Amino acid sequence: MYLEGRVEIVQGDITELAVDAVVNAAKSSLLGGGGVDGAIHGAAGPELLMECRGLGGAQTGEAKMTRGYRLPANHVIHAVGPVWQGGAAGEPELLASCYRNACELVERRGLRTVAFPCISTGIYGYPIEPAAVVAQSTVREWLLGHEAPERVIFCCFFSNDLAVYERIAAVELALDP
Repeated sequence: MYLEGRVEIVQGDITELAVDAVVNAAKSSLLGGGGVDGAIHGAAGPELLMECRGLGGAQTGEAKMTRGYRLPANHVIHAVGPVWQGGAAGEPELLASCYRNACELVERRGLRTVAFPCISTGIYGYPIEPAAVVAQSTVREWLLGHEAPERVIFCCFFSNDLAVYERIAAVELALDP
């Protein structure tokens, strides 16, 4: 944990976390897919897909919120991460936008807790180390200027992702105010 206990890194299944909102690493259609997206849609049930159909999709870097339905989380924030193209096509800025926009939705809705997966690191091919740096530095910057969310969980499904997130967190911890 760092930032006075506001940030935690765990290994597990994001669909099992009882938080105010889980972030979905969504496709631009918001209609489900593989990986985290498929797991969240599967666990939430068909009502999530029905609500997502009415959202009209989202652009890369955007985030939209729905109810959580059958998830232990009350809400799902669908964030569309960038496809990795080598790093020179604006991927870091677009990925950071996902995290900022999700935090903004949490703050605007008066939510307290949010869990993030490793956005864009699956089929979108974003390398885990630079993705973890963007995720943690963006969330850290947000939290230093805002009271919400009160608690952020970075949920890593794979142990190798957890190890990278923990290594990056050690750097962030050194920067703690």
